[in-house]
Amino acid sequence: MIKILVVDDSALVRKLLGQIFSTQDDFQVAFARNAKEALDSIAAAVPDVVTLDVHMPDMDGLQCLDRIMIEHPCPVIMVSSMTADGADATLEALRLGAVDFVAKPTGAVSLKMDALAPELVSKARQAAGAKLRTSLRLRERIRHKSAGLRSALPRKAAALKLQPAAGEGLVLVGTSTGGPPALEALLVPLPSSFPWPIVVAQHMPATFTGSLARRLDRICSLTVNEVVAATALKPGHVYIARGDADIIVSKRKGGLVALPAPAEAGYPWHPSTDRLVRSALNHVDAGQLVGVLMTGMGDDGAQAMTVLNSNGGRTIAEAEETAVVWGMPGELVKAGGADFVLPLPDIAAQLRKLVP
Repeated sequence: MIKILVVDDSALVRKLLGQIFSTQDDFQVAFARNAKEALDSIAAAVPDVVTLDVHMPDMDGLQCLDRIMIEHPCPVIMVSSMTADGADATLEALRLGAVDFVAKPTGAVSLKMDALAPELVSKARQAAGAKLRTSLRLRERIRHKSAGLRSALPRKAAALKLQPAAGEGLVLVGTSTGGPPALEALLVPLPSSFPWPIVVAQHMPATFTGSLARRLDRICSLTVNEVVAATALKPGHVYIARGDADIIVSKRKGGLVALPAPAEAGYPWHPSTDRLVRSALNHVDAGQLVGVLMTGMGDDGAQAMTVLNSNGGRTIAEAEETAVVWGMPGELVKAGGADFVLPLPDIAAQLRKLVP
């Protein structure tokens, strides 16, 4: 039985969220009206997962989350509004230690909550089994956990591809649950002179990917942009796919471009890592591609990166030791498609060896 604590100052929202979880056989639901009640309940009952509203009186959701992660760490899913301010707050919450988030419906909440139910239940189950950061911030956790963790080459053939690639190429990155802090850990160590463009498919709604790109651009030496139109790919730049759609690589007279593309039914997750990688393989030799698959539920990217790997491209999967959810990278490892299985703090350094 999964013990879940629903924290929201709205009695209506508490009731609606409670109804969603109460219809499931594997949830036991408790409620808190504010941050103080939440902290008291967490200390007393130790829930398996918490849903936490971002906007609450007295102590807001971010302040409450910070206290939770200091005093009684447990998996937290933020319930955020679909606004620019809500997106910024959500990204800050993920940095502070939240496992995931869901976007609260706008307008008549009672009429739209049913549509949110499958996503919320799935994320709550996944969060209940997610790895918690062992320190307040991701970087501290990385420093704490990285001692003794080193790379593994799961296939003998990988040893043939240790030499850095020459010429122009692309780095293709896929991530989902736990992805924004992982992207920060990957991109911040890279210099502005990094020679290949980096294209990122992060599973997120469109409301949030612009905020993610702006945040990463502020803290990285690389230039980070959200792709909202056909965009030429340049060294020293990172291209974040716009949420709720896909991103593909194409070629025009001036060179490679990234294009936003409507979501395709054959790809269940968006922005789709599988579709991104397959599109790149149509225009770039596999030997000039490096795929990086990090934390996230499901298997998006695993199949396409295995194809990339078998055709001579290099691939890096985040190790289970540091992944919040070892779904996507784990599936790549299980398929035999990972050249390197690395803890998060080692991925940027390996990327610099492969793309000098």
